Amino acid sequence: MAEKDSNPDIVESNEPDVTVGNDLQDTDTSDRPEPPHSIFPKWQRVLYVYMASLAAFSSPVASSIYYPAMLTLARDLNTSLTNISLTITTYLIFQGVAPTIVGGFSDRYGRRPAYFLSFTLFIAANIGLALQTNFVALLILRMVQSCGSSGTTALSSAVVADVATRQQRGSYIGLAALGSSMGPALGPLIGGLLNQFLGWRSIFWFLTIYGGVMLLVYVLFMPETCRNIVGNGSIPPQSWNRPLFALHKATPTEAESSSSGRSSKKRPGLLSSIPILFEKESFLLLFYGGLMYAGFMIIITGLPQQLATTYNYNSLQVGLCYLPIGFGPLLIRPVIGRIMDANFRRHARKLGVEIHENRQQDISDFPVERARLEISLAFVYLSSASIIPYGWVMTLKHPPLAAVLVCLFLMGLCTSAAFQPLVALVIDINPRTPAASSAAFNLVRCLLAGGGVAVVNLMLDSLGRGWTSTLVAFIWVGMSVCWWAVIIFGPRWRKEKKAKSDA
Repeated sequence: MAEKDSNPDIVESNEPDVTVGNDLQDTDTSDRPEPPHSIFPKWQRVLYVYMASLAAFSSPVASSIYYPAMLTLARDLNTSLTNISLTITTYLIFQGVAPTIVGGFSDRYGRRPAYFLSFTLFIAANIGLALQTNFVALLILRMVQSCGSSGTTALSSAVVADVATRQQRGSYIGLAALGSSMGPALGPLIGGLLNQFLGWRSIFWFLTIYGGVMLLVYVLFMPETCRNIVGNGSIPPQSWNRPLFALHKATPTEAESSSSGRSSKKRPGLLSSIPILFEKESFLLLFYGGLMYAGFMIIITGLPQQLATTYNYNSLQVGLCYLPIGFGPLLIRPVIGRIMDANFRRHARKLGVEIHENRQQDISDFPVERARLEISLAFVYLSSASIIPYGWVMTLKHPPLAAVLVCLFLMGLCTSAAFQPLVALVIDINPRTPAASSAAFNLVRCLLAGGGVAVVNLMLDSLGRGWTSTLVAFIWVGMSVCWWAVIIFGPRWRKEKKAKSDA
């Protein structure tokens, strides 16, 4: 029988269920071969995840492209740098709040409508930002810009869950996170170049063009992948939700064969990410992940002012100094993806579990928490070790630039490597609502990061850069007990959750 979800935010739908090859089936299929998790050929699955990654690039690039122009904006808008920093805090807050709606909307109505909504808001906000002339307009439009771009990050993880099985997700999430990794690397460089030679308004015109191109690509080519809408891809979506030039069309035979996977359907509600926050396993995962992200954001948002005051750099030079932060994740993501998949297979072999290509792996008795988090925790401790020397080097009167850049590279690499298995685990344990679960993580980490950025100036004034970075590292190490608790108790909590849902 279909899994009965006690989540009060799950609402009934009269439309037939099209969940195929997923964790939930209500029909006896013991005499039929198990349908594939996705009927899309591998090259199309890779293409869809890659395009989702490019779409997700809009969120980090819209945030980081802004950093080199902060001093220029403060001068041209006749306001203080503190006020300009406030636009970063509000951006992070809305970056966390908006995906809670976009994620639920995506799981309920599909990925394509969610992309249309996100990029339409993004384009409109950037046009307004390019034309605004005062700080209040800048502040409000940055909030709208954040609402438009932030949902794309949760959607990229959801597309991975749509087309990739658990045993493949390491590699696919590495690809999906490529855009998020490129944002911190390329954003400040692009922003520095545009601000230096064309002025700060050109930054927002650049983002407008980027958003328009991505919206056009999704309208013309990208198909619907949400499993609540098209199952494993064999069920055609609604006529209005089809690309003008489809790369794949389900045949009647495929649609007919998928009927064995139909169930009486409950689609996730628009706020389905909120109940996820109150589940024991999800809360500990997301809370500690949010602490990691907040500590990282404290470093990179304070970097422009530190570089400008320490080295007297202009916006272009500041942008170039951000490159090591992004190159680390770009290098490590493919490696971590392969390590994740290999570690998943290693645990399967220990249990005598056979893994089939393009068939979803059952994790009822599988230690998926350990398989994911033992990789993350190793890089958590490496991140903690790398952030301390950065803080103390920056306290020197003339800090060597090479040492600063190496520390930034290591922080970016290790923090990114810690997050990648975490994202996979979050959607592993919430298979019906991958976008909403990613949005829940986004909400926690962005709210904590927004608060961290607001508090960081007070910490720097009272403790200094060295002790601030040391405190962040000790918090990371001490609070890692949250993930150890998930490794130990997570499988039991997951079974209790399923039993409660079945009841």
